[in-house]
Amino acid sequence: MTVDAGAGAAAAAIRTKVRVPLRFSDGWRTVADVFTFTGLVDGKEHLALGLGDYRGGGVPVVRPHSECMTGDVFGSERCDCGPQLRESVERIAATGGYLLYLRQEGRGIGLYAKLDAYALQDDGLDTYEANLALGRAEDERDYTAAAQMLAALGAGSVRLLSNNPDKARQLAALGVEIVERMPTAAHVSESNVSYLRAKVEHTGHTIALPA
Repeated sequence: MTVDAGAGAAAAAIRTKVRVPLRFSDGWRTVADVFTFTGLVDGKEHLALGLGDYRGGGVPVVRPHSECMTGDVFGSERCDCGPQLRESVERIAATGGYLLYLRQEGRGIGLYAKLDAYALQDDGLDTYEANLALGRAEDERDYTAAAQMLAALGAGSVRLLSNNPDKARQLAALGVEIVERMPTAAHVSESNVSYLRAKVEHTGHTIALPA
């Protein structure tokens, strides 16, 4: 099956492939083939990490992971992004597939606006209410570029590693065949439990929260 480039979008192409050794803060290591692209509809510098036997392992496991500087880089416990990234890379490497690292911080509103939303959450709003209070949408992410990347990589069918039903809906509408949906683990801390509960209750994320 061929993935559509997305409604009204031209096809993207692989620009470069570079092998990069990875080492996480807990010492776990792997190697990724990092792909860059030309022709992405939003003009952003999204990356795809080919992990494990991504060419010959059957239907690839794919996680579209939205950039989170606070969580991925600085280890913020206000979200579960950093632990999800770490988990996803290891799980994908074990069976073969791609991690799509998408440059859409703060559900698409940007880093500064995300921090503004954090301040509103400190005043009692949940993560979605805070975005709306800033005059933004609850979630501004668009996965057309992700579908273009998968098309360029030849990944017409995927096993989707995500708790977010909107990712599955958007990718399916863009022509990606979702063979299986696989949730990530629940990475719960005292600082993020309200944030995770809002995702479960508001947008139907498949996160197994403790009672």
